[in-house]
Amino acid sequence: MTNPIYVAIDTPELGQAKALAAAVSPHVGGLKLGLEFFAANGPAGVAALSAAGLPIFLDLKLHDIPNTVGKAVAALAPLAPAVLTVHAAGGRAMLEAAKAAASPGCKVVAVTVLTSLDGDDLAAIGVTSDPADQVERLADLARSAGCDGIVCSGEEVAAAAERWPGGTFVVPGLRPSGSDLGDQKRVLTPVDALDRGASLLVIGRPITAAADPAEAARAIAASLLSSAALPAGA
Repeated sequence: MTNPIYVAIDTPELGQAKALAAAVSPHVGGLKLGLEFFAANGPAGVAALSAAGLPIFLDLKLHDIPNTVGKAVAALAPLAPAVLTVHAAGGRAMLEAAKAAASPGCKVVAVTVLTSLDGDDLAAIGVTSDPADQVERLADLARSAGCDGIVCSGEEVAAAAERWPGGTFVVPGLRPSGSDLGDQKRVLTPVDALDRGASLLVIGRPITAAADPAEAARAIAASLLSSAALPAGA
């Protein structure tokens, strides 16, 4: 099994991003670049980070009409992302358009319920389901539309993995034991998420805001080796 850790590099500073990528590259499986980085640096910034030699997870959470999303995904294809996110709430036609336009080898994963939201937040925007039910509903939609997997919190990943054999399950908002939760409301440790069926672990501030990001990444990677889900030598 390859290293499932994708470090979230969410900074507008290209030099800082390149330094972080270089520091943690021996201990992680890929780099997740989100809206903050992309808005500041664009495709050229993504290409610069690709030089680190790690797979790129382009976390743009696209959500628009099907034609617009399809064209946006096609425009991103030259960057050859390993993973690209769209919002499952965009509907079946939008999800199908995204997958059809994706470059070969790119996994299109659909964001279900953001880890910063809980049941009260969903109710405030008119969603009467609790997070678990909403994730289940959107996961079924993403699967039927041909997506490769979903993004969900660690609390929902076990049920999603059971319903979707072979799917890719991205779990963000992870916090090692003792970490500050920040703006995350539904979180697990990386080990717990992996044990529950996560495929990719997105970890940001516990690594990037650490005094020694390389050591923080190394320690988290080492903790996974003790997990039954990731045998030593994987």
